[in-house]
Amino acid sequence: MSGSVVLLHLAGAVALMLFATRLVKTGVERAYGDVLRHKLRATMRNPFMAVLAGCGLAVALQSSTAVTLLVGSFAGSGIVSGMSGQLAVRGAEIGSALVVKLLTFDLSLLVPVCLVAGTVMFMATERRDWRQFGRILVGIGLLLLSLEMIGQASEPLRQSTLMPLIVDYFSGDPVTAYLLAALVTWLFHSSIAAVLLMVTLAGRGFIPPELGIVLVLGVNLGSSVIAPLLTRNAEPGVRIVPIGNLLMRGMGSLIMLILFLTFKPPVAFLGSTVPEQIVNAHIVFNILILIAGLPLASLVYRASERIVALGTKPQPANALDVIELSALNESALDVPSQALANATREVVRVCETVEIMLKRIIELYESADADKIGALAALDDRVDRKHAAIKLYLAKVTKNPLSEDEALRCQELIGACVKLEQVGDIIVRNMLVHVKKKFERGLEFTPEGWRELCAFHALVLANARLAFNVLVSRDPETARQLVLEKDRLRDREKETSQSHFVRLRDGTAKSVETSSIHLDTIRDLKQINSLLASMAYPVLEERGLLTGSRLKAG
Repeated sequence: MSGSVVLLHLAGAVALMLFATRLVKTGVERAYGDVLRHKLRATMRNPFMAVLAGCGLAVALQSSTAVTLLVGSFAGSGIVSGMSGQLAVRGAEIGSALVVKLLTFDLSLLVPVCLVAGTVMFMATERRDWRQFGRILVGIGLLLLSLEMIGQASEPLRQSTLMPLIVDYFSGDPVTAYLLAALVTWLFHSSIAAVLLMVTLAGRGFIPPELGIVLVLGVNLGSSVIAPLLTRNAEPGVRIVPIGNLLMRGMGSLIMLILFLTFKPPVAFLGSTVPEQIVNAHIVFNILILIAGLPLASLVYRASERIVALGTKPQPANALDVIELSALNESALDVPSQALANATREVVRVCETVEIMLKRIIELYESADADKIGALAALDDRVDRKHAAIKLYLAKVTKNPLSEDEALRCQELIGACVKLEQVGDIIVRNMLVHVKKKFERGLEFTPEGWRELCAFHALVLANARLAFNVLVSRDPETARQLVLEKDRLRDREKETSQSHFVRLRDGTAKSVETSSIHLDTIRDLKQINSLLASMAYPVLEERGLLTGSRLKAG
């Protein structure tokens, strides 16, 4: 087999590994992302729990970078402190290292099991949570399969005369090997994928122990660079945690490289085989960074703040980001198709604002102050302004002759805009009142009640995104799914209410104190979901898929 064919097979196997890792991460985020985020926010106030939460979330998402970005956003919003954020990221690095350890065991029997079970779950039901769990299983199966493919694709390299020369070169130039591993990790955007690739190649005898340690340190450097680069244009508060991770993990890897090359310690204690030594070195390194990070957390946080401040340009009072641009171009009114496109763009912006409001309101149930409440109310004012402008603009459009399709689209946009404005009112006039009541009285939900609220909110938020997609794409299948989800949400509401009344019957003090807030919040979320789901009706009616307000069978 020629060298180019071997490399092609190897590249395909690596590509499958990257795709499978992303598939698992996407499935977890879609199915459990909001619940995991709420759980993370609730536990990160305790330093020890912050480490455990970060570790667990990294195992679930199979990505320490995703956890770093998530925690950075929390810190930027003031939901968690920067100190707790750094500890959570330290735990996430250990969690991703443990994932590598788990995947190095012989799990070949799980490949067909995961692929069959995942495919059946994904194709046999319309329930979103089951379909996403099926996606996760398929992703795990493909990930394990890709590791077998990498091993098989690299087998012909054993007879290569060039491979020993390459290995000898990098063994004699550890700095280049260190930087190359960092570059590969950055290209992969995954330390898990990078270490797994090295472990597989080491299992075929291509990587000696000392070079493996150097490569592991390079992987940790590359992984620490990813989040700062992805957040380089974000708000200053969001960038502090990723920069802190770069200082600890990136600088730590460089210091460990210097120490390793200077003292050349034996590596046999890390394991009996080279793959074990590489994986264990990865775990040990991140544990050492965690231990070192505990006393240095305050110093690193202050240094991160100063670095971010140096790279932040002061914004003038009339900064461009406070200017609200409008797509409602008056000169396009004489061309209805263009005017409706403009109105659609503006309604989409209202959708984005409503989505932000819907995401933030549940956060305020945990942590609220006057500034955050005022900011949410300001978003509702923006929705009201845009709602009025869009209705006026579309009224002007109707003064011109319209085709039947254009007239229907005009009514659809007006209806969607009205519903979005009503959703904003429910969030501010109802749910925000519940938030104030909760904090004024010092009330707390039970853990079970809070989990139910978070899960219910996550479903409504997912349905909101479906509704916004339907508004733009007018896809009948997405519209049908949205209406089906409305029925499922009704069932979930019954289950949640029954669970709440069971806690009331059992006399749980917190349930009694927060009963009205809990039930009113569920009612408001259900009403929001109904308004958003009704945005699918025009698409379904147009295609004859709706009878009254119900889906046709089949």
